[in-house]
Amino acid sequence: MSEESYVQISWTCGNLDEARQISRLLVEKRLVACANIIPWVESVFLWNGQVDTAQESKVIFKTRRSLFELVKEVILKNAKYELPEILMTPILDGNKEYLDWVEESTRKEISCSFGA
Repeated sequence: MSEESYVQISWTCGNLDEARQISRLLVEKRLVACANIIPWVESVFLWNGQVDTAQESKVIFKTRRSLFELVKEVILKNAKYELPEILMTPILDGNKEYLDWVEESTRKEISCSFGA
């Protein structure tokens, strides 16, 4: 494992199709090694001064810290939500072989075109 730091990025979107589309794009671009899609979560939140409830999909990406801004850019460019949740959590430690795989899976040259 290198000195690179690793992160999980969580993102919530409006539906499973959107979760799959953007997850595949990020994996194909080698910006993330893996996307775990939780197809259905119920969210309760304040929006425009009102309590609202929505059925959403949750995605958890595994990647390198240095790729966070690019991952965020792709999500913002392709997500349908006006204000998408995009949160980064550091991975402090883990299975060395798994983290080596995350690094290897995200080390190839990245294309500059991030559109879906």
